[in-house]
Amino acid sequence: MIDINQIPSPCYVLEEELLRKNLTLIKGVKDAAGVDIILAFKAFAMWKAFPIIREYIPYSTASSPLEAQLAFEEMGSKAHTFSPAYTEKDFPTIMKYSSHITFNSLAQFERFYPLAKGNVSCGVRINPEYSSVETDLYNPCAPGSRLGVAAAYLPDELPEGIEGFHFHTLCESTSFDLEKTLVQVEQKFGKYLPRLKWLNMGGGHLMTKKGYNTEHLVMLLKSFNARYPNLKLILEPGSAFLWQTGSLVASIVDIVENSRVKTAILDVSFTCHMPDCLEMPYKPAIRNATDPIEGKPTYRLGGNSCLSGDFMGDWSFDHELQIGEKLIFEDMIHYTVVKTNMFNGIPHPALALWTMKNELLIYREFGYEDYKGRMC
Repeated sequence: MIDINQIPSPCYVLEEELLRKNLTLIKGVKDAAGVDIILAFKAFAMWKAFPIIREYIPYSTASSPLEAQLAFEEMGSKAHTFSPAYTEKDFPTIMKYSSHITFNSLAQFERFYPLAKGNVSCGVRINPEYSSVETDLYNPCAPGSRLGVAAAYLPDELPEGIEGFHFHTLCESTSFDLEKTLVQVEQKFGKYLPRLKWLNMGGGHLMTKKGYNTEHLVMLLKSFNARYPNLKLILEPGSAFLWQTGSLVASIVDIVENSRVKTAILDVSFTCHMPDCLEMPYKPAIRNATDPIEGKPTYRLGGNSCLSGDFMGDWSFDHELQIGEKLIFEDMIHYTVVKTNMFNGIPHPALALWTMKNELLIYREFGYEDYKGRMC
């Protein structure tokens, strides 16, 4: 467990021991099922930690030229790349750093396949028109989705050069959600599967969450592969790699009161540093804090940007909060660091690793030059 006294504020702290625990589980599933499980950069791209990840998982997935180049340079392997749309400007870079390229439409495939032919393995994203995800913002299969080709829009014979399918229907989901998706995939796209080389099942497989049935996942994948032995199965979770592997350490810089609501203002921002809390929305866990309990000191937490809605609440503590006191936001590594922004000129929190030797390794700190560089 981290020593909060050693942590600067604000700071994202990745814990090596917890990361390795997740990686061990993921590699165990990969080996048992005989599939590829690769890291999705859209959830985590703190590349100074990649040497740890490479000990267990050597491949990654990208969604842009920059992510693809990062995969090649820092993961040491070419990326499995998908983007909703490629351009003539970025496609040469995509092709240079990718082993697999998935196209979002047949039009995109026909436009760029002549360039990719013979260089990479090409596929098309399909839309099974089914998902258990309830929040539309994170539902790739919501009605009218721009992502993937529905079965009705595919010809009976696939164009020459399509070697794989890619689908993504999950978000922090279970193996039983995947099972329901595979029923839809087989019903709607089954006639194509024997002709392909690979099937990418996308992300959202939260196999490192407590209670996730990894045995069922392995059985499901092996059973599917037995029906389609021609297919190399690929999973590309993001959150599962970093689930509960670290925190965001913040400090209280002021306490204000209005209409009997006490707000502890922090040196971090929800909109800048924890945007999913406002987008999803969801209430993050804070160490040694609970949902409001009558009679206990209770506070709303506010960010340090000028956005009126930059706050979450409320929490109860076992003591009155003090200016200068540190708080620990739990599970703040996946989909946080990659989404941070510098709205209002607010710097990013530092990036750090808490090592297996219980030492703090600061990867990077941010300041004025980082902000200025992004503005022009």
